[in-house]
Amino acid sequence: MATTWLDKLEQELNIDIDWMDPDFLVQMQPTIKFHDLTSNQNFVDIQMGHPSNVELLRETAREVRDEYDASGADQTHPLWLAIYTRMAVRMCKKVVDLIQGRVLLQTSPAQAYSTEATLAHARLYDTEFARAGISRDRFCIKIPCTGPALTAAHILQQEGIQTLGTALFGVPQARAASQARCLSISPYYNDVRAHADRSFWPVVADPALQHPTSPRLIQILEMYRRLADETGQRQPLVKAASFVSKEEAMAAGELGCHSATLFNTLIEELKSLPYTDADRPGGAEAARYALPKPQSTDPADFYKDRAPPSPRLRGLLSTDPLNAADPSTPATSYETATATDYLADGGKLLDAAIAEDQVTKEWLDAALTLFIACEKRSQDKVEAVLAAL
Repeated sequence: MATTWLDKLEQELNIDIDWMDPDFLVQMQPTIKFHDLTSNQNFVDIQMGHPSNVELLRETAREVRDEYDASGADQTHPLWLAIYTRMAVRMCKKVVDLIQGRVLLQTSPAQAYSTEATLAHARLYDTEFARAGISRDRFCIKIPCTGPALTAAHILQQEGIQTLGTALFGVPQARAASQARCLSISPYYNDVRAHADRSFWPVVADPALQHPTSPRLIQILEMYRRLADETGQRQPLVKAASFVSKEEAMAAGELGCHSATLFNTLIEELKSLPYTDADRPGGAEAARYALPKPQSTDPADFYKDRAPPSPRLRGLLSTDPLNAADPSTPATSYETATATDYLADGGKLLDAAIAEDQVTKEWLDAALTLFIACEKRSQDKVEAVLAAL
């Protein structure tokens, strides 16, 4: 059987699925059993509205409502959010045995600038996962990369709850996620607006070399490689996300990411295409530098004995096309990033760094705006069910 683009990419990194439909996972089983299953408020909302979950949502709403009524006391969370959270975990329960690794859910984007609210929602997820019989080694909580939220992530990590720093667009956010001891980060390769409006999408023939986000991504990977070597401390795994094209997904392999988070439609496209080195962006030269992924599954081993960027990509370490004012210098120097305590004083230095970087600020705002709107749609679904009980 011919090797497909999906087969080749899985040789270079772990393929994670950004889609919660159990039928799709079963359909893909003969080809691949995905590593992690990630989600956000958009995918939770889509699946919550699926016909197969109508009765489950009704049962969950009734159950949580009755618990609230019986408690006779003020609750930490609004009723709709408590129902949403249990429902999201129950949908994870449907798919957790269909993947190899962890299921991931994201804390409320509306509370991305509140440490206490982010902590409270993450702990509620932890409680609901335990209720559903899903142990801590099978889930991870996605935390938006703001100063207050990553401050919460640091506390959660100390409590034994694994976190992923998401909505990440710049080197300071990546360093802050390392300081928070996050298990993983999810750098977005594209602005979320590019998925609905292609005017936000940079179309290039060779994304690894030419996409404007590639320099920041490889600078993050190199920072983690050096930090792991110099400090001996585990660094976050890089789970790149927000790919629009199959060529961008393949770039993640050459860049050296730990995993790529892919939509179901992109996975189907990769599965349908026979792979040859000549067809790959960058051709045979890119294929030569796209190394097989490490065999160890221990996160502490990912950066061990890792080589610096290849000669083909090494020039990306000294540029930042996303900085219109000065694209000829790195996004943030290694020395500056490693010397700054971005989580000091509740993450104020990280928020200041975000505010100073126009792209990170705009793309983070766009991501949070999108996810808040999706969360509101789910709130409306929950409240409609409650009204009908």
